[in-house]
Amino acid sequence: MKRFLLFIAMLIFFMAQTVHSSLPETIEKIKQSIVGVGTYQITRSPPSKLMGTGFVIGDGHYVITNHHVTPEFIDEINREQLSVFVGQGKKAKVRAASIIMLDDIHDLALLKMSGNPLPAMSLSRAENVKEGELYAFTGFPIGAALGLYPVTHRGIISAISPVAIPVSSTQTLDVKMIKRLRNPFDVFQLDATAYPGNSGSPLYDVKTGAVIGVVNKVFIKETKETVLEKPSGITYAIPVNHVSDLIKKAGL
Repeated sequence: MKRFLLFIAMLIFFMAQTVHSSLPETIEKIKQSIVGVGTYQITRSPPSKLMGTGFVIGDGHYVITNHHVTPEFIDEINREQLSVFVGQGKKAKVRAASIIMLDDIHDLALLKMSGNPLPAMSLSRAENVKEGELYAFTGFPIGAALGLYPVTHRGIISAISPVAIPVSSTQTLDVKMIKRLRNPFDVFQLDATAYPGNSGSPLYDVKTGAVIGVVNKVFIKETKETVLEKPSGITYAIPVNHVSDLIKKAGL
């Protein structure tokens, strides 16, 4: 029995070391696929406005992010444009972008950016995800203050639960919440902390870099935690199968 327990302990240690050693390699591989999403206006100071994170898919010209990350209004008359920020720090470059398709139910957006293609991230299957598994996400938390430097967090899937939960009183319901209650779907709950700039970050396998979800800091939280007086710091992610559906609808 002692030998068996020792074997199990060594196996767990080895698996942990494997994950720890593979994550830096995975981060290095996927960082080129992580982009900032926002607007650019040459007459503004500063001209760039970072609103969230996105990641490259497909042929290297397409970007997935959250719907709420895209601006509600763009001042085209004064030369403001939807933009994707590529690279990091002072070497970051601005690329013009356009919206290909939006999914307001799952808070997803498919963009197309100009310029040369970037390395794309692969998409996994959300139905294979299990509670307790370890994943990572990379993005630009509080990007406006910290600059365009990708930051990585990791955590386990602490729960897979509905995006909207029943409420005790109709007074707590609004139009958005009613719509989501009519179209329920499961989301991933993480024990890692994300910040507003992380919205749109890919949640991915630490070994392969395959995307299993899209981090969402605003849309899901305001639905699941509306009835709470003091909302928690829990992070949520939208399963990747909704990204795959959006891509199919766009004909890509």
